[in-house]
Parts: sequence; C-alpha cells; structure tokens
Amino acid sequence: MIFQLDDQDLSFPHPKYAEEDGLLAVGGDLSPDRLLLAYNNGIFPWFSDDSPILWYAPHERFVIFPERLKVSKSMKQVLRKAEFKVTVNTVFEQVIRQCAKIERKDQDGTWITNDMIDAYIGLHKSGYAHAIEVWQEDQLVGGLYGVLIGQVFCGESMFSKVPNASKTALIHLFQFFDLKFVDCQFHTDHLASMGGEMISQEDYLNILNT
Repeated sequence: MIFQLDDQDLSFPHPKYAEEDGLLAVGGDLSPDRLLLAYNNGIFPWFSDDSPILWYAPHERFVIFPERLKVSKSMKQVLRKAEFKVTVNTVFEQVIRQCAKIERKDQDGTWITNDMIDAYIGLHKSGYAHAIEVWQEDQLVGGLYGVLIGQVFCGESMFSKVPNASKTALIHLFQFFDLKFVDCQFHTDHLASMGGEMISQEDYLNILNT
C-alpha cells in the first residue's frame, strides 16, 4: 500500500510499510520541516519532473561504515601526491547543479529537479545539507552532497569530471565529519568497491536513532 501524504500533516507512515521496491508514500512537499522529518525516519524523496513527489524507505540500505572504508593502493598514492584540493561547503550550489547534469544509465533525465535543488539549497543554508568539493587547478572537478542527521550522512549524489575525484570526496567526507556511517541508499559497483554493504532497514533505523 502506497500512502498519500496530507499537505497539512507532515507525518509519515513507518518505513516498514514500504513496497518491495522501497516506495512508501506520495505527495506532500519539499519543505525543510518535512525533509528533515523524513531523513530522521529513514525516508528520502526520489522522483522526476513528470511525477508527483515520491518518498522511499528501502527494506535494505547500502551503507559505508568508516572502519570498513576501502582505499586502494592506487588511491592512497593519489592522496599522497595531493593531486586535489578538497573543501567543504564553499560552493554547495555548484556541486548539486553538477550532480544534476550527470547522465546515468537506464535513467531518462535527472531526478535532481529544480524543486529538489531549491529544497536542498534551503537545507544547506539551514546547516543540514553539506557538500564536499574537489578542485584541480582551481577547477571544480568532483564532489558530493547530502544531509547530515546526527552522525549519519545521507548521501544524495556525487559527480566526477576526472578520475578519482569522487573517490577523493568520499574519503574526505569521513575526515570532515565524525560519522557512524554514510547512507548510500542503493547499491552501486563503484561504492561497493569502497566498502559499501547492505544492512537491514531495522539495523539502519536502530543506528540512526541512537
């Protein structure tokens, strides 16, 4: 059963009621209060321009624990050579707009709509959304952004214009913030190679709420 959200009531159904694909609810808005309530309950928005707002709470979550982060020998060499300069929260809007431009396999267009961009810029200004930025010769070549809930970083998207830029952003994310884990939402081979693993929704919520 997919729940229809009330425009006036910010509450969400429990994530355990999500469909097999993780879809939990439809409707509502992208106000800061609703977004923060969603993330605090293991729920996130994911939709396209031609659909209503869709809210997901997967029954399994793909996460990276800091103690299990895998940094390859070649990546360690990249870090030692200091090929990149890394900053945090200096050009948040540029990062999210670069992520929105990425063409992904099996996806028509972007899920980072203009409304999403505006909503997360608002969360950034409120101190909840953060960006890691990777520079090469004063050019922004990679980065990621997401929402910090306590000690859990809910990653939304990343981009890379040159090899190893997004990996550099992820590694530095753990250095900039004291995290229990990074929530990557869904499995990707790229993140699996860096230590990503599946945990149950129950375990996710337990860690999120402690």
